[in-house]
Amino acid sequence: MVEHDALDATRDAYDAAAPTYARLFSDELRDRPLDRAILGAFAEAVRAEGDGRVADLGCGPGHVTAHLATLGLSVFGVDASPAMIETARRAHPGLRFDTGSMAALDIADRALDGVLSRWSVIHTPPQRLPGILAEFHRVLAPGGHLLIGFSASDGPSHPAQVFDHAVAPAYRWWPDHLAALLRTAGLAEVARLVREPRPTDHRQFREIQLLARRA
Repeated sequence: MVEHDALDATRDAYDAAAPTYARLFSDELRDRPLDRAILGAFAEAVRAEGDGRVADLGCGPGHVTAHLATLGLSVFGVDASPAMIETARRAHPGLRFDTGSMAALDIADRALDGVLSRWSVIHTPPQRLPGILAEFHRVLAPGGHLLIGFSASDGPSHPAQVFDHAVAPAYRWWPDHLAALLRTAGLAEVARLVREPRPTDHRQFREIQLLARRA
């Protein structure tokens, strides 16, 4: 019950923050060439393995969903926050956006060539993360790719580390630990991008993006 209350509180917090979040982050990729590069590599890997059907899970206001569409992917967005989904639909009326939970996706088994989880697992309690990763594996077709982004913890002695996120409590992960969880879920790491924090960044956390493939 406490766990579900926390998840409900996170959803409600994002509902309240949706207008501000969209204003702050809708243009974030413009100044992030490394992010654009790894998204481009993800798009190429997905297209090489199938028809390019991708779900952007935790899509927020839909700006990255829209970017993936420009890369030739058949992409749709899913978010737990109804307000975020409404914001995304208004901003990108030509794309599909659905309200839903990463823990129980309304997507058929093996239906997708790619899953994007860009900082969308950070509010997931550590004990629930393996279940989320198993759900990612379930919806991916063999050969499909997952790109997952998160902030790194301080070291291997801190596999998961809570921090005070601006919207709701969140977790940082040690990259090798999360990669091991991916392997357990049947997703093999292909590559990783590590971005060191800039001196001007509010939080001095390394940003990690892992690209993994379902066998």
